[in-house]
Amino acid sequence: MRILSLDVGDRRIGVAVSDPSCFIATGLGVIKRNGSPEDNIKAINEVLAYIEKYDVKLLVAGLPKNMDGSIGFQANKVLKFIAELEKVWDGEIITWDERLTTFSAHEVMAQKKTKIKKRKQDVDKIAACFILQGYLDSIDFKERKNKSN
Repeated sequence: MRILSLDVGDRRIGVAVSDPSCFIATGLGVIKRNGSPEDNIKAINEVLAYIEKYDVKLLVAGLPKNMDGSIGFQANKVLKFIAELEKVWDGEIITWDERLTTFSAHEVMAQKKTKIKKRKQDVDKIAACFILQGYLDSIDFKERKNKSN
């Protein structure tokens, strides 16, 4: 089984996928958006293409909570996008706290001295990797903890 993750934004959706053993996240790409109603349908169809290509059973969507943990304006947009996706895909979708993932992605690229133009192209894909890797690490930790008890 593979797991897909999304970093849903107004202009771009970063996409990452796990390896078959669900141990490592790898960035796949970015779905570009323009904000139109038709654009939402196009974005969902592109997500469905990734789901089919990688035989995904679980999707992890980053939820951009406020620093105090509350659900804000952008998080509500993500929840609406997920609700639309749930209408056309019957797989499991969970949300994952993505606070500071985009900031972390920018930091990694800055340390690697990635050019600004390239950062804009890749930041959402890398943020999707951070989201998925965080989720994968949490399930791995839970499994290791259960085995030690």
